[in-house]
Amino acid sequence: MKYIMAHDLGTSSDKAVLVSFEGKIIGTKAIPYPTYYPSPGFVEQDPMDYWNAACEASRLIMQEHEINPDDVEGVVFSTQAMGIIPVDDRGNVLHPNITWVDGRAQKQADSIMKKLGGKAIFTLVAGTPIMGKDVIAKLIWLKEERPDVYNHTKYFLDVNGFMKYKCTGEMVAELTGASSYGFDLKKKDWLSVLSLTGLDMSKLPPLVKSTDKIGNGLTAEAAKAMGLREGTCVFGGCDDTQSAAIGSGMNGDGDIHIYLGTSAWVGATSKTHTKFKNGAAAIQSADPEMNLVVGITEAAGSNIQWLCDQFFSSEQKQLGDGIYAYMDKVIESIPPGSDHLICTPWMLGERCPVSSTTTRATLFNITPEHTREHLMRAVYEGIAYNLRWILENFKKDYKLSCRKFRIIGGGALDDAWMQIIADVTGVEFAIVDNPRNAGALGVAIVALIGLGEIASFADAKNFVKETKTYRPNAQNQHIYNELFQSYKDVYYSLRKAYKKANSRRFEGGEE
Repeated sequence: MKYIMAHDLGTSSDKAVLVSFEGKIIGTKAIPYPTYYPSPGFVEQDPMDYWNAACEASRLIMQEHEINPDDVEGVVFSTQAMGIIPVDDRGNVLHPNITWVDGRAQKQADSIMKKLGGKAIFTLVAGTPIMGKDVIAKLIWLKEERPDVYNHTKYFLDVNGFMKYKCTGEMVAELTGASSYGFDLKKKDWLSVLSLTGLDMSKLPPLVKSTDKIGNGLTAEAAKAMGLREGTCVFGGCDDTQSAAIGSGMNGDGDIHIYLGTSAWVGATSKTHTKFKNGAAAIQSADPEMNLVVGITEAAGSNIQWLCDQFFSSEQKQLGDGIYAYMDKVIESIPPGSDHLICTPWMLGERCPVSSTTTRATLFNITPEHTREHLMRAVYEGIAYNLRWILENFKKDYKLSCRKFRIIGGGALDDAWMQIIADVTGVEFAIVDNPRNAGALGVAIVALIGLGEIASFADAKNFVKETKTYRPNAQNQHIYNELFQSYKDVYYSLRKAYKKANSRRFEGGEE
């Protein structure tokens, strides 16, 4: 049997997943690493922690499953996006990874927009303003605040680029990673306007595709560290959002999938769409011929975890991992619509369907008849309303609609929540086999395409197996249509109040 060693490097850990050429997950191993907060708004990680975790996880899987290194045909990475790892011409790391969560560069973001016509004009042209979390703003921060680092940088690598360098000695950037820096979706090249910000474009590495073989494969040193064979193929890989999309199998033009984890997103594969609209972003797909329109909602599973921790802590202590099955059972005892109780899920502000740093979650229409169980169902329903709103915007803004989609991520294992989403959206959908590992499977598919074992990205739809289908209950359509309109009314009625209450807290004192 032949295998792919796929790595899913998230914010908190690397998960190595050994995948057979038939798509079966043979084994997994997760190794955590720390995050550092050296100053307010700064969120950093040590790139060598990524490498050491990947090596340890790879060795452990090989040992535990007694795999012959000659049977592993490829290594590939799916990684957190937007990382900034400056390296010199010898590959030495000059600064910790400035992670995607880091928001240190708002001053530089404002300056860039001012230089390019002001925030209003910039937003009109680009579709969205630059924020202090965006890569280009943080690159200019390094230029202005750490010239000692900037001036000695050969290339800025993202997390995936750094891992490929450690594997092969080659410094490159893959297209999906470039997409979070500044990427021309039509020309498939670095966005030339980046030079107007003052960035030295020569510090951006050469570009490769997700399926490209990098260099001569694993070096002898890397192979020894990972417990693999020297020369094993290393592929371009991709960012985590794009690998999850491939792992959903929804890779044809107009195909839609939903990811449900700590956060959530609606993703639609598209040949043509390149615009930012209503908080949705068009980015490069792992398929070089496709783009991916993504609408991210900041808080999904994290809201349910908060609900569990705050209102069901005693049951959680008693039941452990069984708490979610218990919550599923409780949800079914509350009528659809939670007796007209609405809970918006905007605990962390929102990106999509509305883009706001000041909006926060709201419990609307509460009465004496409502219980904590009503609140529970209202939280699940609120996330479903948000997903419906994103789907509605996709249809309006991009003419993307679907008769069926797929759901991936840990939330797909929650049966009651899945039925709520079917009822609220009014759309049939399926969940896939092993939805928690869709990202790792997706990037393994990338490697299999690179090896020629799968003919094309279009064939991934049949490679990924559906395990269950959910269909809307027509009896619940009326109440959910009514409450969906009320849900949107909550935002439109309160958005000025949210801004007044929270602008000084979350927008640096802006009025």
